[in-house]
Amino acid sequence: MKPSFELLALGVGVWLTVGAMGAASANPVSQDDSDSSPQNTTESRPVLTPLTLGAHRDTDGDPTPPFAIASLHRMSALSPNSSIAQAPERKPAIALTNQPTAKPAPKQTTAQRTPAQRPSAPLPTTAPPAPAPTTPTGSPPTPTNPAPAPTTPGTGGANQLVPTPAFLDPSPNRLQFPTRPGEVQIRATQPISLQQAIELAERNNRDLEVARLQVEQSRAAIREARAGNFPTLGLTANLTRSGSAFITQDTQQNSFLEQLGIDSGGSGSTRTAFSTGAQLNYDLFTSGLRPAQIQAAERRSRATELQLEQTREDVRLQVSNDYYNLQNADSQVAINEAAVRNAEANLRDSRAQETAGLGTRFDTLRAEVNLANAQQQLRNTQANQEIARRQLAQRLSLSESVSLTAADPVQPAGTWTIPLEDSIVLAYRNRAELEEQLVQREISQAQIRAVRAQNGVTLGLTAAYNFSRSGTVDTSARNSDSYSLGLQARWNLFDGGATNAQIAQQERNREIAEARFAQNRNLVRFQVEQAFANLQANLANINTTQQSVAQAEEALRLAILRFQAGVGTQTDRISAEAALTQAQGNRVSAIINYNLALAQLRRAVSNLAP
Repeated sequence: MKPSFELLALGVGVWLTVGAMGAASANPVSQDDSDSSPQNTTESRPVLTPLTLGAHRDTDGDPTPPFAIASLHRMSALSPNSSIAQAPERKPAIALTNQPTAKPAPKQTTAQRTPAQRPSAPLPTTAPPAPAPTTPTGSPPTPTNPAPAPTTPGTGGANQLVPTPAFLDPSPNRLQFPTRPGEVQIRATQPISLQQAIELAERNNRDLEVARLQVEQSRAAIREARAGNFPTLGLTANLTRSGSAFITQDTQQNSFLEQLGIDSGGSGSTRTAFSTGAQLNYDLFTSGLRPAQIQAAERRSRATELQLEQTREDVRLQVSNDYYNLQNADSQVAINEAAVRNAEANLRDSRAQETAGLGTRFDTLRAEVNLANAQQQLRNTQANQEIARRQLAQRLSLSESVSLTAADPVQPAGTWTIPLEDSIVLAYRNRAELEEQLVQREISQAQIRAVRAQNGVTLGLTAAYNFSRSGTVDTSARNSDSYSLGLQARWNLFDGGATNAQIAQQERNREIAEARFAQNRNLVRFQVEQAFANLQANLANINTTQQSVAQAEEALRLAILRFQAGVGTQTDRISAEAALTQAQGNRVSAIINYNLALAQLRRAVSNLAP
């Protein structure tokens, strides 16, 4: 059957439509006088992208009519750098009209079209902003999409420092215990950058707070050990009041009690005695016990300082991971919101074609299932987003009524310019885990010296002074004082083998520290190599996924045009939407994984700013 063409030329724009088309072809579009301006035919069509599907809806919210077959083939013949506005200037591809077609659909006029098929109103060249945040990316705009690359919603970049509000700090009362629902209700959501999150963790994280308190505790232990270098001075005081409990008038009985040394109390006399004294003790020689105990306390304090450094590095890594996970959750929500909008647009187009008799109920049902799946995926990602927010808030020990959002855009956090071998050597020099095992070895050696000194000779100096005052009511008070000065030597000749057992325990502890040093050294190397390999792989994935996203966007644009023109299937469109969603997710995952690997590499080397 020979197809007929109707040339509609109003103004400068020229539209070619196919009158006789198969059942799978689209109906020709007749344009009214309101749509016949040159701007409508050459400039009013926006570029279709998966994240701005509202750009190819008319002002009433209805889907745009199918494009003409000739225009579709002119656009398919364009190069990737060509725009849709150049399509009317090219000649239509006549070869398509020679394909066998089914029974042609009857021609419809503009008055006979259903509301879903009416021509769309003129659209602006630039699509209006979508209500939901677009997919984050750090890549430049693709050639087929003149719009700027979408980013995660936020208020600042990674280098933009915003003063941290005071309400983010937790209550100074550590024992605060909320008892009413209003006290734990989220009342504010604050966007923060990664640098601000790390600063908040340095100030509020409970693990760091405990580690700092342990350092102060160990320093107090050093002062306790050094106190052994000084003498001890003690004061004693006693006050006693005594009297007889036997009161009798029998002279013989009183004489008998006095012979036994018991005051009969016949005269009612009471004795009062007061004594006070001072004693000074000092170990002149301890066979090295005090220096060994002091050195052990100092090395324990150094071990707690190294543990504090490890805790700080771990907290910085954990905060970075939580922040990047929050960025990933925000990005997945944005991607799935775009997928839902794509599915909604697909469902509207399917219903419109079913109403116009160009589609089937089967296509509409597939579109409804696709929309339901996209909505379910969106709800799951929204739940993950809320969990990621609360995880970061818990890590930073924020106030009960505050939630957080990521302010930094999703983009590579930096570059690593140190070669692998130099990174391994730098990690050996910086990692606190290695020095901690060396310190533990020194603690064991100091403990061995202290245990041996316990069986050595100890020479101590003792000085004492006593003063007493006593008397009764009938007699005058008597005062007396005394002093003593002496040296005391002690030497433990035999303890049943307890000293040797303690020395054996400390020697085993020293060997354990050496074994753990070797184990941690191998672990440090593995962590550096693992993070370095992940960093390189994800860096290559970023470049690959950016290209795949651009290709998926172009594939979806063509699939939408083909479906609206009636030459494509709904399966192609759904597959293109799924491919774009996956490509966008892969791009975000590559960037997030790159940042996670970079944070892990910095932690593996340590003592590097994030």
